[in-house]
Amino acid sequence: MKRTLRNLIAILVVLGLVAGLAAAQDYPWQPDRPITIIVPWAAGGSTDQVTRVIASELEGALGVAVVVVNQPGASGSIGTANALAADKDGYTWAAGAIRDVGTYVVLGMLDTKVEDWHPYFAVSNTSIIVVNPNTPYQTFDQLLAAFEANPGSITVSTAGLSSAGHTVMENIAQAAGLSYSHVPYDGGNPAVIATVAGEAEVNTQLAVEQAEMLRAGRLRPLAVYANQPLVLDGVGEIPPITDWMPDLVIPSNYFGIWAPVGIPEEVVETMNMVWENVMKDSEALRSYAAERGALFNPMYGDEAIAEAGPSISHQAWTLYDGGKAVISPADVGIERP
Repeated sequence: MKRTLRNLIAILVVLGLVAGLAAAQDYPWQPDRPITIIVPWAAGGSTDQVTRVIASELEGALGVAVVVVNQPGASGSIGTANALAADKDGYTWAAGAIRDVGTYVVLGMLDTKVEDWHPYFAVSNTSIIVVNPNTPYQTFDQLLAAFEANPGSITVSTAGLSSAGHTVMENIAQAAGLSYSHVPYDGGNPAVIATVAGEAEVNTQLAVEQAEMLRAGRLRPLAVYANQPLVLDGVGEIPPITDWMPDLVIPSNYFGIWAPVGIPEEVVETMNMVWENVMKDSEALRSYAAERGALFNPMYGDEAIAEAGPSISHQAWTLYDGGKAVISPADVGIERP
């Protein structure tokens, strides 16, 4: 009798799991071949990291393989352009920071705007101003003093023009009236490794890209690009940059995936459901964010577009004021923040 009861319970559990899986995959769109997500930056960087977590969650939800393809170059605009030019069938997506998508036009790299896409955010990221431990800078104010004493000489590595690290350094430079020597790479991970190797003194990339090297003592954190301290496991509390620059404007930097407008409506409906039912409760994404110093913040659709606005405006005008943009943001409808 006990064995029969145990067998019955086991059967019910299996049936329940199967029914739950079927319900989870009961979406308007039923993809029948692999989905590609183009990461327009080098492997190992912030976009690559979070996209691989997203891809794994999508595979479980949709029941097909999700292939992540790295296509770095031209500040991410090459891979993004390839996604924009692909068949609008829902099988090709781009990834990255949404503010890049909104500012390629002012850089003259790609004629697109955020409204041309269906955005799906997973996290927002923040940068840490770090230095090679062999440099003499122990605090952020010491670094600021060195920039002022050595205009244009101190090297700063970033993932390239308009990357998170580049925008952060440009914002600091414009606010403090200083200059620096920019050392660009094809992604955040190469830029971080370059600073560890001593090819640059300073790095301003994202915490998610710097975390392991910080924990290993291969980089020294001076300040987090935020108005609140960042507590990073294995590193400790990192003071906010606003302790030294209280008037600095610091908008959220959202990362996720997006497909161009024109994909089938059933694809959009399905991805909306996945974001509601899977991504907003994703322990994998939540754990990734907590471990790497990001903020778990899934959203999509009109909410995502509205939230992206301040970050796009801030980046566009920072690049323009720094002489890096070839088109005025005002000419393409981006208002000054």
